[in-house]
Amino acid sequence: MSEETKNQEVEAQSQDQLDQIVSLKKGDTVKGTIVKLEDNQAYVSIGYKYDGIIPVRELSSVHLDNASDAVQIGQEVECKVVSINDDKESLVLSKRAIDTESAWETLEKQFEDQEIIEVVVADVVKGGLVVDVGARGFIPASMVERHFVEDFSDYKGRTLRVKVKELDRENNKVILSQKDVLEEEFESNKQKVMAELQEGQVLEGTVQRLTQFGAFVDVGGVDGLVHVSEIAWSHVDKPSDVLSEGDKVTVKVLKVDPEKGKISLSIKAAQPGPWESAADQFKTGDVVTGQVKRLVNFGAFVELAPGVEGLVHISQISHKHIGTPQEVLKEGQEVQVKILDINTEEKRVSLSIKETEEAPAAPAPRAEKQSKGPKIDLKDNPNVSLNNQGMSVTLGERFGDKLSKFK
Repeated sequence: MSEETKNQEVEAQSQDQLDQIVSLKKGDTVKGTIVKLEDNQAYVSIGYKYDGIIPVRELSSVHLDNASDAVQIGQEVECKVVSINDDKESLVLSKRAIDTESAWETLEKQFEDQEIIEVVVADVVKGGLVVDVGARGFIPASMVERHFVEDFSDYKGRTLRVKVKELDRENNKVILSQKDVLEEEFESNKQKVMAELQEGQVLEGTVQRLTQFGAFVDVGGVDGLVHVSEIAWSHVDKPSDVLSEGDKVTVKVLKVDPEKGKISLSIKAAQPGPWESAADQFKTGDVVTGQVKRLVNFGAFVELAPGVEGLVHISQISHKHIGTPQEVLKEGQEVQVKILDINTEEKRVSLSIKETEEAPAAPAPRAEKQSKGPKIDLKDNPNVSLNNQGMSVTLGERFGDKLSKFK
């Protein structure tokens, strides 16, 4: 190749570089490779006479602590020219601007199709979570889970499955929801599980929530209600007295209502009833210890075992006469009772308290009054009689006046 030809090629290359320099301006889109990383910026080689810089704020639509959180050395990127100053060899680029432009087209399609997408939580802020979807995406606290979450501090870095809930390109607003995804999956699974459930079926479940009126138990991904009256054979005031969230329990299916989406469960029905073992545990004539559970006008109900109560009729409470059971008994009191009769089929027990106690001794008979004066035998003294006070008198003393007149 002649020297003249070589000079022509060099001139052509110089002209190309000159053309590139002249044509590069603010707003241009360029492609390059990450060649260096610092905490607050990344250096990009785009074939220009000096490297461009992407500030950390221009690397992503969400807050980053370090440039390495968004890009790596050797990674190819597409950027927009933010500013250029050849005198100071300053070329500022933005990866975020290009990502946001292309992201909106994708987001609009995902919103229209209600597509489920995966996102990584970039930051936890007041009111919700921030994610990078090309644009800044926000998941409000109420749209993160199906249940209430008090503290989101451990959500940073988690991968969530979300749907686009709301888009406002003009205001650069992207609202996402994981709750919608979870609700749809829950309802789908719920219908499937309910179709397979049968009344009378016994299942293992996990206590999810406790309320004043009962406990919600998860059976295969679906919550069923155990009413407070179905928790135990004995009386339960509050579910929290006997259950805790996370407890594993055995439940029996009482009713399934697919139309209303309700499942009624029972813990006590999955356990042997107290009356089933009462026949072996208690016999007529036994004296046992019980607790007074309720007092009524006609007697007292005494609990012999959880779920097994018997009646002590008011006539069987005390040997002495009482007007009401409250005179001698109080609720919660432990008493000794004798089983007078037991009928497990009818769930009825007759009890007695007084038959466990000795009857008080009978009062001694009253002594006869002794008459004053000497003892007189009427057989030996025919002329003597007793007046109505028991005093002795002679016939002469009694009829003397009449006898004198007769004479």
